Amino acid sequence: MNFKAVVFDMDGVIFDTEKLYRKYQLLEGEKRGIPAETMHRACERIAGGNKLTNKKPFEDIVGRGIDYFEFREHVMDNLDRHIRQYGVDMKEGVAEILPYLKEKGIKIGLATSTAEERATGYLKSHNIYVYFDKLIFGDMLEHGKPAPDIYLKACEELRVLPEEAIAVEDSLNGIKSAGAAGMYPVMVIDLIQPNDEIKPYLKKVYNNIIQLKDLV
Repeated sequence: MNFKAVVFDMDGVIFDTEKLYRKYQLLEGEKRGIPAETMHRACERIAGGNKLTNKKPFEDIVGRGIDYFEFREHVMDNLDRHIRQYGVDMKEGVAEILPYLKEKGIKIGLATSTAEERATGYLKSHNIYVYFDKLIFGDMLEHGKPAPDIYLKACEELRVLPEEAIAVEDSLNGIKSAGAAGMYPVMVIDLIQPNDEIKPYLKKVYNNIIQLKDLV
């Protein structure tokens, strides 16, 4: 396989932020009397998607007449407060794999459901913004993951065919999105384990992002 590009998801792949989302989602759910088991199920279902994509599945799972946009606003306020105070941690192996890919002449893209201002702030705070050739953000597209749009856009911007690019993901929605785009989806385990739903798309499962060296 002769891959020309690697496109990364951000939350849970580049930065250790999924655990923060999950923490504040569960706390907000607890305030509203949503059982923890229900909240975990909702969190796994919406991970990787943007706020428009996530509204219906979240509300379908939690019920109780809860509006997802209002729920999300409280979660994001708490997340932002936490990050202002403590910062955001980079995932193990990221600081090594990005320069390695550059040295190999591999194009590097980002396809994140996070909005541009927030995502670029994270990247610049860790001085890794310069490694990315193209960045696609959740607020650029109407249809978020699991739709293939964001990965198709990333490949278009990088000027590679989808089959020439690896997608690195940690969520079910992300793997489905990359697979539907015709890419080579790799799951790096964070909070979510692969399931039967994504097996038709999934090519590799790694525990550390540095294992991408095996492919390039």
